[in-house]
Amino acid sequence: MIRFTPIPTAIVRAYQAGGLDANGQTPERHISDGPGTPCRHCLQNIPKGAGMLILAHRPFPEPQPYAELGPIFLCADACEAGGGAAVPEILASPEYIIRGYSAEHRIVYGTGAVVATATIPAEAETRLTDPRIAYLHIRSARNNCYQLRIDRA
Repeated sequence: MIRFTPIPTAIVRAYQAGGLDANGQTPERHISDGPGTPCRHCLQNIPKGAGMLILAHRPFPEPQPYAELGPIFLCADACEAGGGAAVPEILASPEYIIRGYSAEHRIVYGTGAVVATATIPAEAETRLTDPRIAYLHIRSARNNCYQLRIDRA
């Protein structure tokens, strides 16, 4: 079994309160123009006209050579954490990058691939049978933007 995991609420609340992002900058405040602005916390698209944040996020506990960082969107106001067993709303593109990471937060080579969205649950289940893999990332296939994490349920 797998679990789709959002960015932790404590981290999101810090960003929503104006805390600095991974680049040491205050998150930018914008208004969503609708689909294509996926919140990495509630795992839903930020509705058109709603406030949103754009910021640099590093989904790793500390900087190191494999700790990629990049732009993400978040709801500007507090939202409930999404996640669970069902494929989240934000995974609406036809394909994504799936990649395995070790307990040391390093890429496990040979585990990354661009996969069809419909196959993500099966691909994740297969990869998580590898004892070297502690968790997976799902990233945009076109821009490599972090979407969410997948953990063993």
